[in-house]
Amino acid sequence: MPGDSEDPNADVQYHLEVAPDDVADTVLLPGNPERLEKIVAHWDGHEVIAHHREYRTATGTYEGTPISVTSTGIGSPSAAIAVEELARVGVDTFVRVGSCGAIQPEMDVGDLVITTGAVRQEGTSDEYVREDYPATADYEVVSALVAAAERLGYDYHTGITMSADSFYAGQGRPGFDGFEAAGSDRLVDDLGEANVKNIEMEASAILTLATLYGLRAGAVCTVYANRETGEFRTEGESRAAETATLATHLLARMDEVKREAGVDRWHAGLSL
Repeated sequence: MPGDSEDPNADVQYHLEVAPDDVADTVLLPGNPERLEKIVAHWDGHEVIAHHREYRTATGTYEGTPISVTSTGIGSPSAAIAVEELARVGVDTFVRVGSCGAIQPEMDVGDLVITTGAVRQEGTSDEYVREDYPATADYEVVSALVAAAERLGYDYHTGITMSADSFYAGQGRPGFDGFEAAGSDRLVDDLGEANVKNIEMEASAILTLATLYGLRAGAVCTVYANRETGEFRTEGESRAAETATLATHLLARMDEVKREAGVDRWHAGLSL
């Protein structure tokens, strides 16, 4: 390894400033550090573990299940750092919790989108693996998120997410002074015709890295904007947080049932 000015594999992680005993097996990953307080409001209790740069981490319990949250900041580069360092301290399950723009007309502001796979229109995951490698959500995480949304009575959609590196040009929005990137006028329409559900900025990198490392990952986002109808409202922000929190508890129960049954993966023959 070239150079030894810092050790990114030390117990206390360089960016997140967390150690192996600081976090639970499952970590929720919002982008905005300020969203952390809205997530832990659904828990039984919590302790803030670290806060460095955009990375803010807390650990607590929900219905007796250990759970952690780490904010990632905006975009896939910083989200990948969070996954890397959390994996190094023993985390095995990641759930992105965020907001998004919907690109199907029937999707309402405030609805949830549970990602089953993602279009990798971000450059971070390309640094890890060939561009035709799929970004797929772990089906156990998807199942737990769906079950949680159903139990909470929240409207939700499942399907393909597109993750971009740019909020403006990369999502078909005009840049400064009306600048338009090549193909931006067709981007949303083309994605919609391919039945892509939503656009955000982190999911595909999180899913790709988790799959590469043999870990579980998924994503649930609240719709803030519908790019087809032009509607925009910051409504239902807590729904994704509450759904991901309950899903973490359900995943823990699923894992317990798997251990009792002596199987490695959840399947339809098992029951909560």
